[in-house]
Amino acid sequence: RKQIYATAFTIYGLAEYYMACRDDQALKTARGLFRDLEAHAFDREFNGYTDALSRDWKALEDMRLSEKDQNESKTMNTHLHILEAYGMLFRIWKDKDLEKALENLIRLFLEKFVDQDRKQLNLFFDDHWSLKSSLISYGHDIECSWLLHEAAEIHGDPGLIKECAELAVHMARASVVGLASDGGLHYEFFPERMELDSDKHWWPQAEAMVGYFNAYELSDNDKFLEIALGSWTFIKEQIIDREKGEWFWSVDNQGNPQREKEKAGFWKCPYHNGRACMELIRRIDENENQS
Repeated sequence: RKQIYATAFTIYGLAEYYMACRDDQALKTARGLFRDLEAHAFDREFNGYTDALSRDWKALEDMRLSEKDQNESKTMNTHLHILEAYGMLFRIWKDKDLEKALENLIRLFLEKFVDQDRKQLNLFFDDHWSLKSSLISYGHDIECSWLLHEAAEIHGDPGLIKECAELAVHMARASVVGLASDGGLHYEFFPERMELDSDKHWWPQAEAMVGYFNAYELSDNDKFLEIALGSWTFIKEQIIDREKGEWFWSVDNQGNPQREKEKAGFWKCPYHNGRACMELIRRIDENENQS
């Protein structure tokens, strides 16, 4: 089974590994996987990428990444991670086809995935880009805000950079409705039944730190810096396991940590929190050097 989300992460990891170690085989494999996705997963008729395919690249009836996902062919989550993977690969391989694919992904977010009025993400579509869900994911909103802006900067088109920078600030502002009074970011909201999933998972908190700090850098609005600092305070006080290390999977709205789920496994690793810490260290250092 080819889960395109997983292939995207493989490209991302190989590209990062090449940047660190200059292993030519890693770059060669990443380039090959890029070509595989473009040949088999890209929808040349309607645009976008199919969520999953069989081992021999044939269509599947069940394309879901997880049991809680809707069974739709085009999902925001998969496209977001293809976007970051292609962006990282383009840093080290200035290929024209890759450049074109990266620009197309950026424009898909601008035109399809980001709701033009709400400045929040639309998550699930069918083959023909009919929207199939109204679910709001606060963590994905703030994560996308900075990843989309980063992708535009990597691509280098001035018009795209400007548009994505403005959108990043709008998306950060829109996601504030998901913040709790303690600084944590709630998980999801279901508009049809006006129901909030008030748990605070580890990864939206990590992405909130970066997304709000990015919005602060772009807007010079101190409110975003305050929110980013509030996210870090919440993480330190409630998400980090001070006794056994790493971060809890989540805490509920009363601050009780989820102790039953794994610290690392199929769905949890240092990807979000490790990257967030390194990203913030880099950005803070750059800001201090410029001041």
